[in-house]
This record gives sequence, structure tokens and C-alpha cells, in this order.
Amino acid sequence: MLMNVNWTVAQRYFSKFPFSVFLAGLSIVYGLGVKVRSVAYSYGLIKRQELPGFVLSVGNITAGGTGKTPAVIMIAQWARNQGYSVCVLSRGYGGNYKGQVLEVSDGRRLKASWFDSGDEPYLIARKLDGVPVVVAKKRYLGGCYAREKFGTDFFVLDDGYQHLSLKRNLDLLLIDSDDAAASRHLIPWGRLREPVSAICRADIIVLSNFNYTVAMNPLPSFARARFSDSMIFQGSHIPTGVVLLGNRSKVAPEWLKGKDVGAFAGIGKPEGFKETLLRLGARVVFFRAFSDHHIYTQKDIQRLIDIAKKKNLQYLLTTEKDWVKIQDLVVDDFQIGYVAIRFDLMGRERDFFKIIEDSVQRLR
Repeated sequence: MLMNVNWTVAQRYFSKFPFSVFLAGLSIVYGLGVKVRSVAYSYGLIKRQELPGFVLSVGNITAGGTGKTPAVIMIAQWARNQGYSVCVLSRGYGGNYKGQVLEVSDGRRLKASWFDSGDEPYLIARKLDGVPVVVAKKRYLGGCYAREKFGTDFFVLDDGYQHLSLKRNLDLLLIDSDDAAASRHLIPWGRLREPVSAICRADIIVLSNFNYTVAMNPLPSFARARFSDSMIFQGSHIPTGVVLLGNRSKVAPEWLKGKDVGAFAGIGKPEGFKETLLRLGARVVFFRAFSDHHIYTQKDIQRLIDIAKKKNLQYLLTTEKDWVKIQDLVVDDFQIGYVAIRFDLMGRERDFFKIIEDSVQRLR
């Protein structure tokens, strides 16, 4: 029952008085712990481990919803195309793997299930050809494994902004353009993993989910002063196609225009998926939001299909991250599928990757 809770909505409810008093106290304790840890690493009281190669970290300071996974895929593809020996290192959040290191992919074939690796590393491995994906709670051990087995010299650290124990050469911070970072609170009162001052650790900032029609700068004033325009990029998630059960090829996103659909998502910002469908011209007759990393059951999927049938719908759509977990649960011949996306830097790809390339060259 708890797995069906939309924790984003629940948090909005419990962050109000009188619950906010208790949560605010917990946030203060959490914040002190974060501060002590950060200072310990900053002053060398805790030593950072260093991998033999270039380490680029992709992360955020909020709990979910900024689009890290598509960004990791985009960067890994670029590095591979430049001739680097790339590996994606992930913690494998939600995975059930045992041991210190799990090889999700060797770059040619999948070697672990999403259940063992976690949904995000599995999706990354599924999307990347020629790039190994390794999960380890201690990313240093995963990196050593990749270096020894694959000769990796370019490590992409997935969700690594808070993984201070591993030294990195470049920190990429994703911030949701729809959020005003300065107005939120630390976990568990709010969604901040760290105080907003942690923004200043970044080398590059990408304002994700960017939309020119509602463009805003969510950076607090001190961060705007710290970063020049050349270090701040805008990012968006571009639909590349729709894949339905039984079809191996994608149809164009425009195929959705005018179609009545049902939809569901279990991601950090599920309402964002609904907005994507509406922008593509679909009529979303019903939508169900699940908590991030929700573990679906066959009963969940059949219930959604039954609702779609009762509403005389032909199609039921979800995200690709959700799809990897449900594709083996569909026993009905109903047309269920996912919308594939890619991360787009809105015309500034050359500038973005030049910063990375220049950083790699400085290491040599």
C-alpha cells in the first residue's frame, strides 16, 4: 500500500503546520550533519579517493525530478564518440544487488536485471552502446573495477554531487527551472539534499526542464553572481518517439496529436510526463502518479489497463524509466507503451562540450 503513495504530494501535505514544526526540527539536525561532512572534506579531515582518469559528476541538490539520467546518457555518448574509454558509475539506488560491485553492462550486452541494479542504471545501460555501466555503493570500487576490466579513462558519475568521498574533475549541477531553489527547505521538511550554498561547488549548471514561455532563473542571487552566463546552460527533454508493445520501431511523437490516452509515471516529477503528453497534442483522459522508483506489480498494470478499457481508450503510455520495469508484466494485448526522450541543450552543445574537453586536456 505504501508503494502507491505519491511522496511528492505527501510531502507538500506534511510540510504544512503542525507537521512542519516537527519536520523543521529534523531538517535542522540533517543540515548540521551535511555541514559537518562538507567541512570535513573541504579541509581534508576526510581524504577523498582518486580514480586514474577523468571524473565528471552529474547530480543535483534536490530529491529527484531534474533529469539526471538523460543528461548522463548524452554525456556518455559524446565521450564515447570522442574516442574515450567511458564507463558510467552509479550507486544503483533501489537495486537489490549483493556484494561491492555489480556490472550492469559491458557495453555490448546487459548482464544484470533492473531489479538487481536499480531502474536508472538499467535504463542507462539499455540506452548506451559501447559504454559499460557499473554500480557500487562506493563508486571508487566501481571505478577501479571498470579501469581494470575495461581500461576506462573517462568516468561519468551518475547522481554524484553528494558523493564527496570521490574526487572529481568537473561537477555538473542540474537545477529544475520550475523550482525556486532559495525558497525550499532541507529534507525532510523540503526537497533539498544540501543547503543552496552548495550550488557554488558546481563547475557547470544546467537549468533543466527549461521552457522559454515560462522562463525563469531559479538561482539565488549569490549563485547568479558566482557563475557567468558561459557556465549556465538551459536543458530540455525532447520526445523522440513513441514505442508500443509489440513494435520494435518508434513512431514520431506527432503521432500522439489528437489521440485519447491514459498515462502513468513513477518518476521524481510525474506531472512533468503528463505535461509532455499534453504538449504533444494528446488528450490525457486519466493519469496516475506513483512514487519515484515505484516497484510495479502485475496487479498494478492490469488495474491501469482495466481503467483504460472502461474509458474506451486504445492506448496507455508511460516513461521509458517505468517501461523497463513493466515490460514483462503486461499479459494483456492492450496497446501499452512509452515515450522515448533525449536531453537537449537548446543549441549550445558545442559550448557545453568544449568546457568538458578543455577540462580533460588540463588533466593531461
